[in-house]
Amino acid sequence: MESKGYVAFIVDDEEVIASMLELILSNKGFDARSFFDPLDALRAAHSVAPDLLITDVTMPKLDGIELAVQIKQLHPDCEVLLSSGYFLTSEQLAEAGSHGRQFAFLPKPVRMESLFAKIEELLPDGVAPGVPCG
Repeated sequence: MESKGYVAFIVDDEEVIASMLELILSNKGFDARSFFDPLDALRAAHSVAPDLLITDVTMPKLDGIELAVQIKQLHPDCEVLLSSGYFLTSEQLAEAGSHGRQFAFLPKPVRMESLFAKIEELLPDGVAPGVPCG
């Protein structure tokens, strides 16, 4: 029996991070797609509905918070996990929260155990049925 994999968009302007997370999540049963340009991810969201968006906050062209807001407008059920290594991100998150935009957050560098735990919190089944997430 084949299990349904969640669609995960991973967006980070650091290509090695996005590619690594795509590979890791693919191995966990996700239909994972990495993007290095947030505008490419936004364009893809017009034809594919992600179940999960994992995005860096600080990126050129469009920051991760605004990307999350726009993807949530297209797909309200999409879960969002923001990540950043910059201290100023806490101010950005507070500002977003004051406008009713609450997103999960993990600081960089991200430990895989923390990532999998957060994904299990966000998605009803954690990963595709029958695929352990740890």
